[in-house]
Amino acid sequence: MNRPLQVGVTGGIGSGKSLVCKVFSKLGVPVYDADSRAKAIMTTDGILVSQIKAEFGDLAYNTDGSLNRSYLSERIFQHPHLREKLNGLVHPRVAIDTEQWVNQQTGHEYVIREAALMFESGSYKKLDASILVAAPEALRMKRVRQRDPQRTDEAISKIMEAQIPEEEMRKRANFIIENDETQLILPQIMKLHHHFTTHQ
Repeated sequence: MNRPLQVGVTGGIGSGKSLVCKVFSKLGVPVYDADSRAKAIMTTDGILVSQIKAEFGDLAYNTDGSLNRSYLSERIFQHPHLREKLNGLVHPRVAIDTEQWVNQQTGHEYVIREAALMFESGSYKKLDASILVAAPEALRMKRVRQRDPQRTDEAISKIMEAQIPEEEMRKRANFIIENDETQLILPQIMKLHHHFTTHQ
């Protein structure tokens, strides 16, 4: 069996990409959530753990081995260049993990890779196709406020600023799912599912 097609799903915070990926998953499509996997790898991949400790110090981890998120977030918030440093350590390890995962998904026409920073990290270049889940900024802001009431508007804006603008994502994506509450997303997903299962 050939390797499955690799299809990336991305979108700004609050765009609804996780919801879209859940639907693909319900259709029987394997989904790799790069952000969740990255969090797991940061505590289970020995090479990465030692790299993070070398760069950020032992305080980057709690005594039980879990990631000291508040410490890391604070460091990155105060020194934005450290975010790139951290991403530079994490992304290559995630790439290896992804590769191993894709090779295990035999018997599927295609797989989905969900990643918030797909265009920023350049990982979209290794994919067969990319889907952007799009929604206006004001709507995304509203959704995140409802979902994460603990986040301040400033914190949400900072996350949005770390991602490239949606107009730019639209130019790079092969397919776009409009999740602006004016059209249903299910028919859009079904159309893409049909496309990826019949266009081999």
